[in-house]
Amino acid sequence: MTIQQAQAQVDEWIKTVGVRYFNELTNLGILMEEVGELSRLMVRTYGEQSFKESDKGKEIADEMADVLWVLICLANQTGVDLTSALQRNFEKKNIRDAERHRNNEKLDGDKNYHKL
Repeated sequence: MTIQQAQAQVDEWIKTVGVRYFNELTNLGILMEEVGELSRLMVRTYGEQSFKESDKGKEIADEMADVLWVLICLANQTGVDLTSALQRNFEKKNIRDAERHRNNEKLDGDKNYHKL
């Protein structure tokens, strides 16, 4: 599925099953909630926090998909073509960051590198 197809499918689902889009500010709040849920699961899976009973059965892929879903809703509501936006973002990063990361001593491969 392309990003363009995903935008179209989310739009179709919202208009048929979801009745209508929540307003933009509501969706922004929902996006923050979904990012928080993803963050909670990531810090428990890869960080030092332990799982709670309420975390059981949750999957990182599903939480990422929830974030993507709401982001697509916001893009649809605000007239953003995410395919074009992502292409422009790659162009920006390729110009701005062409040498930046290669010259970053913090990215030398040593995961234990902590410079204060």
